[in-house]
Order: sequence, then C-alpha cells, then structure tokens
Amino acid sequence: MDRPVRILVADDERKQREILVSTLCREGFRAEGATGLPQALASLEQGREASDPFGVVVTDLRMPSDKEGLELLQQARHDDPLCEVILVTAYATDDVAFTSGKARAFGFLSKPLDLEKTLITITSAAEKSKLARDHADLKEMLVSGKDAYCGIVGKSAGMTDLYRLIERVAGADSTCLISGESGTGKELVARAVHLMSARQKNPFLAINCAAIPENLIESELFGHEKGVFTGATSRRVGRFEDVGAGTLFLDEIGSMELSLQPKLLRAVQEMEFSRVGSAETISFRGRIVAATARDLETAVAEGEFREDLFFRLNVIVLTIPPLRQRKDDLPLLIDHFLARGSLRHGKNFQGVSAAVMTAFEEHSWPGNVRELENSLERMMVLGDGEVLSVDLLPPTIANHQSKLLPVGDGPFQLPREGLILEDLERSLIEQALQRTGGSLDPAAKMLGISYKTLQYRIKKYRLKKENGLLSEEIIPGEGRIA
Repeated sequence: MDRPVRILVADDERKQREILVSTLCREGFRAEGATGLPQALASLEQGREASDPFGVVVTDLRMPSDKEGLELLQQARHDDPLCEVILVTAYATDDVAFTSGKARAFGFLSKPLDLEKTLITITSAAEKSKLARDHADLKEMLVSGKDAYCGIVGKSAGMTDLYRLIERVAGADSTCLISGESGTGKELVARAVHLMSARQKNPFLAINCAAIPENLIESELFGHEKGVFTGATSRRVGRFEDVGAGTLFLDEIGSMELSLQPKLLRAVQEMEFSRVGSAETISFRGRIVAATARDLETAVAEGEFREDLFFRLNVIVLTIPPLRQRKDDLPLLIDHFLARGSLRHGKNFQGVSAAVMTAFEEHSWPGNVRELENSLERMMVLGDGEVLSVDLLPPTIANHQSKLLPVGDGPFQLPREGLILEDLERSLIEQALQRTGGSLDPAAKMLGISYKTLQYRIKKYRLKKENGLLSEEIIPGEGRIA
C-alpha cells in the first residue's frame, strides 16, 4: 500500500501552524511543521536524503520577512520539481497571484483560511505531486529495470525488453493486447501502461471477462436501462461509460462469448456503444487494454473468436515471458515478496535457505509469479525464523524428483528425457563434482572444460551443498568447493 503524501507546513504563527498540521494528519496525510525558512529547508533536505520527500509545502508568504515564503517556494521547486508549493497570504492581490504563478506555485490561499477550501487545494496538490512522482519512478524502473513498481519485478533480458516497449506504447494511445500465461502479471503491466500514459489522472478500471456470467457481462460492460430484464430495477452505468477518459482493462478477453463480440468490436472500432435496452448512442472516450492467456490466433482458426475483433485488439502486443524463462529474476522476486510479507505479518524475513533456492530454481513454475508469491506466502505463515527453510516448501515443490539418476563409477548418466540443455549441463557438472568430492580442477578435466569455465558454471547454477558434496561458495586458491 502506498504511503500517504508528506506535507510540510511552514508558518511562524504557532497556533495556525499546529491547527493545520493537526487537521491534515486527521485527513490521512503525514504532516509536520516548520517555524521558518531555515527549518523548512532542513526538513526538505532530510526528506530527500531519506528517500521520503515531501509532496506538498504549505508556506506563509511572510514569515517573518516578506521574502521568506517566496525563497522557500523557489528553493523547494529548484531542489525537487515534483514538490508542489502553496502560498498562504493575508494580501491576496493580483501581484501575489502573478508572483506565485511566475515562481510556479500550485496556488495561494487567503487568510483567514477557509478550512474546506484549504483541504481541497492541498489534496489537489498532493494528488498532482503523487502522480508526477509515480510517473517518474515508473519511468526510472522501465529504463533501468532496477526497482519494482506496481508489483512488476525483474531485470532479466526479457523483462527489460518489455519495460522499454511499455514506455513506447504508453504514449501511443492505441488499443493494446497483453499476452502471457496465467500468473505472469498481465494486470500489473496494464496498470503500468496506464500510469505512463497521458490518461494517468483518469480512472483505471479492470474487468475479468472470464469471471462474470454470460448473461451479466454485457450489462457489466455497457450498462442497462431500468426494466430491460428481471432484476433491472434502475438504470446502470457500465464500465465503458464509467471509465470516462481513463483506461479500461479487459482481462481474459479470449473467454468472451461470440454473441457479445460484435458489440465490443463496435465500441472499439467506432468508439461508441449503447446501454442494454437503449437506442441512445454513447461516445467512448477511454482506451482499451486487453489481455489473454489464450492463443487468439488459434481461437480465430477454431471459430471461437472473431477475426475482425482480433485484428482490432492486436494493434500493439506486449508479451510477458513466463517465470521459467526468466529464473534470473527469482532472487529479486523473492526479496520483493519477503519484504511485503514482513510488513504484512509483522515479522522479519531475510531470505530463503540454499536448499529452498535450489528447489525454486529446479521448479518449472506452471503458475508463474503468482505461484511463487503464493508459495512464499504459505512459507511465511508457517515459518518463524528470518530464513525460510526447506521443510516449509509446498508439497508440489518439495516432492519434486531429482533430475539425476544414480551415479556410479562408469559413464555419466543422462537425465530423463524432456529436459532443456541447461538441465543437462547442470546434471553433468553435479555428477563430476560428486565424483571428485568437490575438487574443481579434476572435475574440469573430467568435463573437458577450463577451470574458469567450471567456476562460472557453478556460480551460474548456484550449486549448493548437497549430501556433503557441493557448496555455494568457492574457496579461493584451494581449487575446491567446500
């Protein structure tokens, strides 16, 4: 959950400062006061250094000199352009309005303060600051791939490509189709597209087309008139109308019944629709972002999805890679979910054991990131220590059979069929290290690769200590893993 916006109230009049701070705190903001320019600037600097900046500054124009309020405005905006500043003055003249506008103040309030107007102005400034900061944070994440935003985590090659495409697609305002297996985070990507677009200040509405009964989905999307069917006791506004100029996310679009698809096609193609039971045409002002775990081209070929609707939705496609194809992101995802779980459960989870990490790396993750999150949630509920141990693993992962067959003194044993090349490589390295008791040099010669190549492969596959034979750490200069 997002933290409330921080608000700094700068005023040398103690009573007015304390009343406003107290009122803002009751309204759910994180507000604090400053007696003048030096203290206000110090508070702003501390907030930036702690990566918890103020979103809004409310400052008296004269405290006590005529210039302190404007100096605070100029300095605050210079140091943090995403911070909004509101000036409070007893002299609401055209000159003040001009000066505040020129210095890029959000606005000004006249003394004595009208509480309702004050709260409306501050709330608007806080929302503007938060949206701007969210946009900046997301853009940094898309470019760098370092951070998590809206639950999107990962910096593997596939995810980095996806981030860059999101950034380019968001400003296009065209219909967008998100493709990915169940549990990959399609709604999170849709929210990212919305937040990066010019529609970010408008609603983001999501509807799961597979979760709503066939006889209700049309009304849910387009609304209905009173009395049009049993139970329609009043007019209902549908999602297409309710979203306004925002983004409408249609999840699991591939499950939509054929009978409803022509009306959806009209709404997407003509940008207009009608409520059920009404001849009135309503303009659609929003943007459609759809998502599917189904191969729509196959559905079209099988006659289960309209070809013309498919082409309308398939303007821009964002494909989310499954977790099994981006296992390099496992450590980031684990840290992300453990941090969230620690806050939710009031515990201090620091990581998972080496055995758990190995099990996670060997698992195929058919449920993708959602399965990982649920598995960690189960382990956090059952676990007491800071490190989640292997005995907490869900049965579906704990019962995973080893890919290795018994190792004897003869030729290397090949894993069972159906494994990818990396599984085969890891299997052979494990067998070689088992035979050499963890000694790297003879294992490298046995495999016909260089010592450095073997070191790299050990780190790549994060080989752990199993049955006293393997370890995660290579001992420098000793040529073995202890």
